[in-house]
Amino acid sequence: MGKKCRVVLADDHQDVLEEVRYLLAPEFDIVGSVNEGLALIQAVFELRPDAVVSDIKMPRLNGIDAGRQILEKGLCKAVIALTTYNEPLFVDSAIQAGIRGYVLKIEASEELVPAVRTVVCGGIYLSQRVRRQAGWASAR
Repeated sequence: MGKKCRVVLADDHQDVLEEVRYLLAPEFDIVGSVNEGLALIQAVFELRPDAVVSDIKMPRLNGIDAGRQILEKGLCKAVIALTTYNEPLFVDSAIQAGIRGYVLKIEASEELVPAVRTVVCGGIYLSQRVRRQAGWASAR
């Protein structure tokens, strides 16, 4: 049996953190969770996870900017945005920041586990509604 992928979670709502932990824990090792962007960067620096699942809108530093810094510093290669925002501006900003996974919270129960798997393996994952909205039906 192989080692589980290590994941850090970030969301400013405790109930969301608990739901995401519940979804991911059977397959991944949740090594930390935080509720704001600067704490996310510090947690990733200290814990060196294989993946980060982060909300976009958080206090002190948003998830896109935190993800950009994590990727630029080489702290983690797999960052997945988990958000309610399906507007192209947010999706494009995340992709430009190097974030390779974008999952809507409304689709998390079906899409978050495959998104983490895909991004950790070097792929790009956009949830179904995001692909339909942006016309990216082939991305997955």
